[in-house]
Amino acid sequence: MSDYPVDLDKHRGMAAQKATDLRRALADVESQVRELREREADLEHRMMTVPAMSWPEAAVKARHLLNLYAASLPVEDTKHRALVTALLDDFVRLGGEG
Repeated sequence: MSDYPVDLDKHRGMAAQKATDLRRALADVESQVRELREREADLEHRMMTVPAMSWPEAAVKARHLLNLYAASLPVEDTKHRALVTALLDDFVRLGGEG
């Protein structure tokens, strides 16, 4: 008996190793996506329940909402995408972030 773990991946064929690597990568991505969704839900809950105390705080909420809106726009809707970009640029310029 050995105190060292056996690396079973070394005993598999190349195709099986690649399939295992893909399953592990997919599980990792799914876990990260789930965590991101949970964090986003928490953030949005806090944004809804805590009122902004300043214009910059309100702009943070508006920026998040505009990004969600822009992500839902069809690719060919260049007019509204440009409008969202212009407004986000205004936030940066007026907020002194530029």
